[in-house]
Amino acid sequence: MKLSGPKKMRITLVEDNVGLAKGIAYRLQDAGHAVDVLHDGDAAAAFLKGCVSDLIILDINLPGTDGLSLLKALRAGGDPRPVILLTARAETEDRVIGLDAGADDYLIKPFEMAELEARVRALSRRRATPQRQLQHIGPLQFDAAARQLMADDQPLDLPRRELSIFECLLAARGRLVTKTALLDHVYGTGADVEEQVVEVYISRIRSRLKPFGLVIKAQRGLGYQLLHEAQT
Repeated sequence: MKLSGPKKMRITLVEDNVGLAKGIAYRLQDAGHAVDVLHDGDAAAAFLKGCVSDLIILDINLPGTDGLSLLKALRAGGDPRPVILLTARAETEDRVIGLDAGADDYLIKPFEMAELEARVRALSRRRATPQRQLQHIGPLQFDAAARQLMADDQPLDLPRRELSIFECLLAARGRLVTKTALLDHVYGTGADVEEQVVEVYISRIRSRLKPFGLVIKAQRGLGYQLLHEAQT
């Protein structure tokens, strides 16, 4: 069954059961969503700091940082993205703990894929008519809902993959973003793409942003950060 609704989403799935993760990812991808898959809490924490997703599906029992701790950290940092928790714990108290930690929804394993799809559709509808929220950096504005970069309310034409990298750097708010995180955001986690591809995109984006006083600084071996010249 295909997911219906006005908006296809980018979904981050954090699940240490590789077989289950593949099954969920295939189902959501078949519905037209982009899915990034991670299998432990530490990797997920690093990934979610640097890149944008519309929805997080998060297992509670994870190696490294557990799902509840990761969720609490996201909410403490002001991250508003909707989260569906997955757990094998059926007790009401556990469900209450998860919802109190900031989860938007909760599924108990084992569950039917159709039920997960229904929960995703419900959260998608909540985001279907978002208020226009512009993020500003220097003289530019980024409309996250429309995925449109503008100068003086005029759209700037960035190819899709360059826009994805810009989006990822902007979401980091001046923090360093690794090449791996950028590749994962553009192509999906684990894609067989050389890291040198990022350097090509970064070079092109730098040229496009230079007239607006925006710079992308490289920290050798660490990653990139997007800054306005006033911040350098």
